[in-house]
Formats: sequence, structure tokens, C-alpha cells
Amino acid sequence: MKNDNDDNNRDYDTEYWRQLPVFKKAVTILKLVEHLMDGIPIEDSGASTPYELAMFEHHSKSLMENALVIPVKIAGAEGDDIYDHKMENATVIRKAAKEILVDLTGMQIARFSEIEYLDVIRNEIEAFRPVFAEWIKTFNSSQYIIDRWGLFNPPGINYNDPDDTCDDIF
Repeated sequence: MKNDNDDNNRDYDTEYWRQLPVFKKAVTILKLVEHLMDGIPIEDSGASTPYELAMFEHHSKSLMENALVIPVKIAGAEGDDIYDHKMENATVIRKAAKEILVDLTGMQIARFSEIEYLDVIRNEIEAFRPVFAEWIKTFNSSQYIIDRWGLFNPPGINYNDPDDTCDDIF
């Protein structure tokens, strides 16, 4: 088990997750989104009505927020050994990736004309998906605490199973 007071161990862990294929893909997505957002002034969005402009602004902001969430949650999952915590982070990552796709479509509906840029990000999300799925397989389901909400328990563990090792605070 990791010793949180050991600075050398923390530095090693940081380098470890930064080298994971799933983290590298997440950073690629983030950089693509940053590049897209840096290159599009709001006035050049292609929106022709106040509604389209508001929609473009909303999806642009949401796109950036979702792109930022993915690498942060990967780092969070890698910094925790507990299965249900890792799965909770993974769920947030999946949601953010799917919302990026929604945001890209929203920008298109708001008349953003540079569709090829949106497609580059869509393709990167699709390339991220199998890398993410393989990363999930590395989670150790034997290191868990019972999730009393029943969402993130390993197979065969139920929300109401007795657990003498932990006081339930959640």
C-alpha cells in the first residue's frame, strides 16, 4: 500500500499516471479543445442569431470544462486504491467524454462552420474510448469498500452486505 507521507513515492506515482496511455489520450483531447477554443473568437462563431450565439457560448464553455475533467479524474483514480472510488472517477470521465460529443453537436447546430475541427475531436474521443475501457480492466476489484448506494460494488458484492472492516459514513 502507498505511504502518503513519502514524497518520493508521490513523485513516482505522478510520473506513473502521466505515462499511462489513457492519460496521454486525455491530454491530447484537452489540447485539441484548447486549440479549437483559442482559435475561435465568439464573434467568428458563425452564429447568426442571439439564440445561436448563446448556444455556441454555452457549448464552448461546456466543451472546455469537460475536456479539463478527464485528465483530472484519471489522476484522481490513479491516486486511489479503492475500487469503488476508481469506478466513480471512471463514470465521471465517461460522462465528460460523452458530453464533449454533445457539445460538438451543439456547436454545429449553432452554425459553427469549421466542421472538420469538430470531427478531429470526435475522432480523438472515439480513439480514447477503447484505451479507457482497457484502463478500467486494470482496476483491482478486491480492494473495495462496500458502496452502500449500490453503484460501484465489485461483482458479487451487494450494497447491503455486512462489512465489519469499515464504519459506513456515506
